[in-house]
Amino acid sequence: MHGLFRWSSKWWPGTIPLAVLWAIAAWTSTPPLEADLAARSNAALKDTVLDKARMAVAGRDVTFAADAFSEDGRRSAVASVEAVPGVRLVDDQTRLVPESKPFAWSAERDVVRVTLGGSSPLPAIRNRLMEAARAGLGGVEVVDRMNLARGAPPRFDNAALLLLDQIGKLKDGKVTISDTKVSLSGMARDLGGREAIAAALKNLPEGFSVAANEVKAPPYVFQAYKDPVAVTVTLTGYVPDNNVHAAIATAAGRKFLREKVVDNLKASVGAPAGFANAVVPALGALARLSTGTLVVSDREVKLSGDALYEAAAVQIRAGLGKDFPQGWQFKPEISVRPAAAPVDATVCQQLLADLLAKAKIRFESGRATIDPDSAALLDRLVETAMRCSTVNIEIAGHTDADGEVAFNQELSERRAQAVTDYLVKAGLPASRFTPVGYGSTQPLAGNDTDEGKAQNRRIDFVVRKGE
Repeated sequence: MHGLFRWSSKWWPGTIPLAVLWAIAAWTSTPPLEADLAARSNAALKDTVLDKARMAVAGRDVTFAADAFSEDGRRSAVASVEAVPGVRLVDDQTRLVPESKPFAWSAERDVVRVTLGGSSPLPAIRNRLMEAARAGLGGVEVVDRMNLARGAPPRFDNAALLLLDQIGKLKDGKVTISDTKVSLSGMARDLGGREAIAAALKNLPEGFSVAANEVKAPPYVFQAYKDPVAVTVTLTGYVPDNNVHAAIATAAGRKFLREKVVDNLKASVGAPAGFANAVVPALGALARLSTGTLVVSDREVKLSGDALYEAAAVQIRAGLGKDFPQGWQFKPEISVRPAAAPVDATVCQQLLADLLAKAKIRFESGRATIDPDSAALLDRLVETAMRCSTVNIEIAGHTDADGEVAFNQELSERRAQAVTDYLVKAGLPASRFTPVGYGSTQPLAGNDTDEGKAQNRRIDFVVRKGE
C-alpha cells in the first residue's frame, strides 16, 4: 500500500505537461475551426432570402438568428446550417418577419423630397423601389421609411413601380397601396397630368383597382388682352385642340373691329366642359371694351376694362353670364370710359364713315337680326353718335339685287330699324334717328359677283342736318 502511494505520487506530475499541451492545442485550433464553420454556414445561406442574419460559432455549435419571409424559408435556412459538415448543434433563433394587414405602401411628394413609406415584402423589392424613385425623379431627394413585412398581394412590386411613375407627374401629392386598392391625391405638375395619370392607371396589374383618384389639375387658363395703344388683342394660354383653336381665332377676327389678333395659344388637354361656348361670347364682350383683360380659369370668367358708355357696361355686366354653359361663373369688373369731346356735323360724318369703312354691320341671312359679332362696331357707332349731339342721322339700309324687289325693300327697312333700336336702347334719343330702307336701288358695285353683292348689303349713317 505504501509502495502504491509512492508510484502515484510519481505519476500525476507527468500529466501537467499534457494538460498544458492540450490547452495550447485547443487555444491555437478552436478560432480557425470556428471561423471555418462560420464561413461555410454563411455560404450555405447564399441562396436564402433573409433579413438581419447573424451567425455566432462556439466550438462546433452555431447560434443562428435571422428574419425570414416565410415559414418554409425559415425552416430551409436552419436546415441548411444544420447540414454544414462539422456543425454539431444549431441554436435556432430565427423568426418570421411580422405580417402587415392590410399591406400598405405609400409614396409622398412635397416641395423638396419624395418619401417612400409603409411596407415592402422583400429587401430586393425595397431596393428596387428606391432605385426606381431616384432614377425617375431627376435628382429629387428620396427618403426610405419602408419596413419589411409579409402579406403583400401578388404583383405588388409592379403596381408600386407604376405608381412611382405617376408621382413624377405630381407637383405634390401622395399615392398609396392598401392590399390591392390604389389611392391617389395631389396636384398635377402640368396641364394634362391628371389625364395622363388616369390613363396610366388602366395598366395596373391584374387584381389591383383604383379606390380613389383625387388628383387635381392646375387651373386651365385662357387669357385675352386688348391693347388700344398697340391696337392688338393678344390671346395666350390653352385651348383643347386644333379645331377649337381655329374656331376661337376665327371668332376673334370677326368680333374685334380693327385690332390685330396676336395668337399665342397652345393646345392642351384638361379644358373644362363647354370651354369654347364660354370663351367665344366672352371675347365678344371684350371686343366691346375700349381696353380690357379677359381671364378664363377653369370655369370662372373674369372680364375687366372700360366700356364705351354706361348702357354697354350694364349690358355686359348683366348679360354675359347668361350665355355661359351650366356651372360657369362670370365676374365682371366693368367701368365706363370718360366721354370724348363733342364734334361738329362734318367731323361726325367723317368719324361714322371711317368706322363703317373698317367693318360692316352684319345680319343673319335674309333677316333683320343683328349678328352678335357686330356688337363692337355698333358700340363704336353709339359712342360717336353721342359726340354728335347737334345733328340728326339717317340710318340707311341697303340690299343686293337678289330676290324680289318688294322683299328687299322691306328687309332694308327692317334692318335700318334694328340698328336704330340698338342706338335708342343705348340711351340716344329716338328723335335724332330716321331709319330708311332703299332696297337694292343704290348699289355700290355690280350685283353680278359675290364680292359686289357683299358691298351692296350695308347700313350707312348719313348726317342730315342740325337741330
